[in-house]
Amino acid sequence: MCEDVSRDHPPPLLEAPAAGCCAPAPAGLGPEQAAALARTFKALADPARVRLLSIIAAAPDGDACVCDLTEPVGLSQPTVSHHMKLLVEAGLVTREQRGRWAHYAVAPAARDALQGAVAAVLPTA
Repeated sequence: MCEDVSRDHPPPLLEAPAAGCCAPAPAGLGPEQAAALARTFKALADPARVRLLSIIAAAPDGDACVCDLTEPVGLSQPTVSHHMKLLVEAGLVTREQRGRWAHYAVAPAARDALQGAVAAVLPTA
């Protein structure tokens, strides 16, 4: 027959950690900076937009007509224009109207902004 010894020996109590045992958490991003970064990441949250940005960045003359962006991503011109509008609003590309067609270029500060965004979220030690 088994004997119940739990009544004789209660389980040990866990001790509460001493106050101040851990270093305070770093402040991290402020609310405004986090919101700005979220907008940038949201603009890149669609694979088509990431591809469009990379196609423009790789263009030999540094810009691309919307008419040349539809085939590589397999989307209609209105859909590509919608994606490009979001990239412009995020400050990642610039838009220049040339006659009937819009031409896009990577915004001058886009590379630094994207590298800074990653560094702000994941700083190196």
